[in-house]
Amino acid sequence: QVQLVESGGGLVQAGVSLRLSCAASGRTFSNCAMGWFRQAPGKEREFVAGISGSGTTTYYTDSVKGRFTISRDNSKNTVYLQMNSLKPEDTAVYFCAATRAFSSVSGPYTYWGQGTQVTVSS
Repeated sequence: QVQLVESGGGLVQAGVSLRLSCAASGRTFSNCAMGWFRQAPGKEREFVAGISGSGTTTYYTDSVKGRFTISRDNSKNTVYLQMNSLKPEDTAVYFCAATRAFSSVSGPYTYWGQGTQVTVSS
């Protein structure tokens, strides 16, 4: 079974940066697309960013384009979300997710981490 462990969340002021990390189990990590999702209080979970198994294809929701960067290091079985110029509206629980092997970055996402809290104050 694939396990995802997230880290890097915290309490920050608007305008600063955070980097989230997601460590994944399994030797087929490079064959799985990875994604980050977030859920703010009282709102539905939304897609934030996704990356293909090779790292050559990425997608972002409009609200984070130009500010967030998803990347992966397949030698370390780890995916990252670099978040710059954070805004209060970025406050949410951020979840790491993975597809099954050879699935598209569009999903479906089958495996999920426990989530890490990101809080941005004004």
